Amino acid sequence: MRLLVVEDEKRLAVALQRGLRAEGFAVDLAHDGNEGLWLASEHDYDVIVLDIMLPGLNGYRVCSRLRAAGNETPILMLTAKDGEYDEAEALDTGADDFLSKPFSYVVLVARLRALLRRTGRRLPQTLEFGDLVIDPARHSCTRAGAEVRLTTKEFAVLEYLARHAGEVIPKREILERVWDSAYDGDLNLVEVHVSAVRRKIDAPFGRSAVETIRGAGYRLAVDGG
Repeated sequence: MRLLVVEDEKRLAVALQRGLRAEGFAVDLAHDGNEGLWLASEHDYDVIVLDIMLPGLNGYRVCSRLRAAGNETPILMLTAKDGEYDEAEALDTGADDFLSKPFSYVVLVARLRALLRRTGRRLPQTLEFGDLVIDPARHSCTRAGAEVRLTTKEFAVLEYLARHAGEVIPKREILERVWDSAYDGDLNLVEVHVSAVRRKIDAPFGRSAVETIRGAGYRLAVDGG
């Protein structure tokens, strides 16, 4: 899952990025409205966290321009303002939800997950492929009933393949969806993490769920291998 956080308070933005990465999200940051609008227009995000009080373009204008351009990415507006008129204006410009500062981080994450569920960006919480069971909500994975311990990035790679089970996913796509735009490394990083996932979910169980399609990418077998 890839998120865009548009927030001019840099300490808050970095804190949100750090926390959301720990939840398994890839997170891009923008610190003004123009940069946020450009990133949201150029990249495919699963959800956007958008502050209202921004330099350049305010959040209302960013949101309205995205909607006018046909961009339907879920938007959670974040602001220091409160009151029913601010909330109404946020929703009227096309935002999907609204949260006032100061806010609870736990509530923010819950709101984001609810947005993703409502907009159909998430599949059912538990993904099952034969005896391979992946639970994104709990960040847990089991194989034949045994717990499989994965790092945050390994889990994110597996989850992305699972949400596109049966499809061949290019390395570049995995890199773009699991790592954020600040990472400018090579595709070998994807190979390293896919290999680690294989060693944990396949090798000990005599399975081959994660397939390499030479020259094309990777595919998770729908039957769990």
